[in-house]
Amino acid sequence: MKKLINITYNNIISIENLLEAWKEFRSGKKSRKEVQQFERNFMTNVLELHNDLTRKTYVHLGYEAFNISDPKPRNIHKASVRDRLLHHAVYRKLYPFFDYAFVSDSYSCRLEKGTHKSINRFRKFAYIVSQNHTKTAWVLKCDVRRFFASINQEVLTTILKEYIVDLDILSLLIAIVESFHSTREGVGLPLGNLTSQLLINIYMNKFDHWMKHKMKAEYYIRYTDDFVILSDDKNWLLELLPKIADFLEENLQLYLHPDKIFIKTIASGVDFLGWINFPYHRVLRTTTKNKMFRKIRSKIDNEAVIQSYLGLLSHGNTRKLQDKANSIKMNAT
Repeated sequence: MKKLINITYNNIISIENLLEAWKEFRSGKKSRKEVQQFERNFMTNVLELHNDLTRKTYVHLGYEAFNISDPKPRNIHKASVRDRLLHHAVYRKLYPFFDYAFVSDSYSCRLEKGTHKSINRFRKFAYIVSQNHTKTAWVLKCDVRRFFASINQEVLTTILKEYIVDLDILSLLIAIVESFHSTREGVGLPLGNLTSQLLINIYMNKFDHWMKHKMKAEYYIRYTDDFVILSDDKNWLLELLPKIADFLEENLQLYLHPDKIFIKTIASGVDFLGWINFPYHRVLRTTTKNKMFRKIRSKIDNEAVIQSYLGLLSHGNTRKLQDKANSIKMNAT
């Protein structure tokens, strides 16, 4: 039986929580015009939001859409500052509860997780499955097609009801979810909302538990919509693949991307989370490398950006790339 969430609606909408949420939201955004505009009448804006939430008259506004390349094109939807403040207030109260419900090998948008932890976990699993690389280890890698744009809001609401008994919290979450749709009404989450990061993990948690406990996929890792399963039995992975496709379609109305499914050996190099992973080393994927150098050149005066990419490079066999990054930095100064 699932543990029911013990947070109340008043915990989320309290002035104290809204003020703490503002501190978190504002970090790194102080110079943005929209943030400065909100701060000109800060307490009035916060009190108006609190009162709307108290009276149950809150209405989520629309989104500003724009495209980025990361490196593939992505359509981002940015909510108003007022709505994003609410997103942070919701997130900071609900995340701790749901984080305990997630499997340990779900790594996206979670504290103390992230890409570096997930690729290190991948390396550990590879050692175990291959018995320290003395036997062949196989990897099934899959990717969900149009993930954020395909989330079924009715299915998501049904999942949320399994954990949340407070109808006011549920109504608030539904208002946030239904504030956006992609291809048609009732489908999609905005790539840009903080709440979306939590909601997609809640959505996929059903799949994570099925993989771990029903399919007994001990060596399973998921990061957002990318996931891998390692095994010394290729036939088992081949038999597992259609079961995965059926579960995703029947339970979550999601579909695997047909061009992003493969079964390979560790020895041949496995592309996962921007790295090509081999038995004893890993190298940056070409697209990741090119994006990194473009970013370094465009942000050459931003030391934090340079250091973040040097930190990224420290997680693989990248001495030559580190030297090149440092050379670009030195030549620009």
